[in-house]
Amino acid sequence: MKVVIAGVLGLVGAFSVPQDQTTQKAKQLTRFTLVEYHMGIDARIVVYALSEEIANRACEAAFKRIAELEQSMSDYRPTSELMQFCAKPRGTRVKLSQDLFKVLERSQHISKQTGGRFDCTVGPLVQLWRKARKSKVLPTSEEILAAKKLVSYRFLHIDRRTQTAWLDRDGMKLDLGGIAKGYASDEALRKLQENGVKVALIEMGGDLVIGDAPPGTAGWSVQIPNADKTVFLKNCAISSSGDTEQFVEIGGKRYSHVVDTRSGYGLTDRVQATIIAKDGFITDPLSTALTLLNEKGRDKLQRAYPGTQVFIKVAKD
Repeated sequence: MKVVIAGVLGLVGAFSVPQDQTTQKAKQLTRFTLVEYHMGIDARIVVYALSEEIANRACEAAFKRIAELEQSMSDYRPTSELMQFCAKPRGTRVKLSQDLFKVLERSQHISKQTGGRFDCTVGPLVQLWRKARKSKVLPTSEEILAAKKLVSYRFLHIDRRTQTAWLDRDGMKLDLGGIAKGYASDEALRKLQENGVKVALIEMGGDLVIGDAPPGTAGWSVQIPNADKTVFLKNCAISSSGDTEQFVEIGGKRYSHVVDTRSGYGLTDRVQATIIAKDGFITDPLSTALTLLNEKGRDKLQRAYPGTQVFIKVAKD
């Protein structure tokens, strides 16, 4: 599910910059949009910079950082650091990069907060549902049962002192689809800022990480898809999760790409969640987790992150 940003997602030209800029520097800023394919989607970077050269240099550094993280965390590439870790025999302690360790540590933290509803070990189930989306055939109960035996955040262990991790069972597959894009977007913004570009927005699917406001504005204009509301944002992140774009209908029933680890099936509750917080490392996993929890669980999770804004919509057929 995508949030809509004027001038970025299908509304090119809808975002206008007032002519009465308050500073000479603001008058000199020009808007540039660059797109590259990363992590299975078009990653868009929109910046305001003093020149095309500055914009290109900064965006090149940001995209390079995203590519580095994709090679570390991809569950599609057998050569990625993540998949090499999963391929090790059970119980093998593996020294991880700082990035991968940091993401796994945050994932485990949220898993504990949600009682395992958010769980990066969900990979075996996700693979079944990727196949189902292509074939339009439900996984068998035997396939789901076998996959569930490999899924539990309690089977993943991390040691901060040695920056190592290990798995309890052979055949486990980790999936960071609910957290890696938010982290990568944060890192992309950091690279832009290091290269002198502070007015920026990074969009990766349903995840947006936002820097300073465009010149002469209160913030980037963002339409929240499940609240019929437009907000103006700066120096924060916003993520949305739900089944509006990635789902499969089989036998008249709609199954989300987000998998419930308890049942082993794609979600059918039709919950759409949007969250605004200080960075994508929070908003990306929490927006996914909110679709997996009931109302009481959502309230509890939000209280654990003061200052966040949450928008929930339960779709009706």
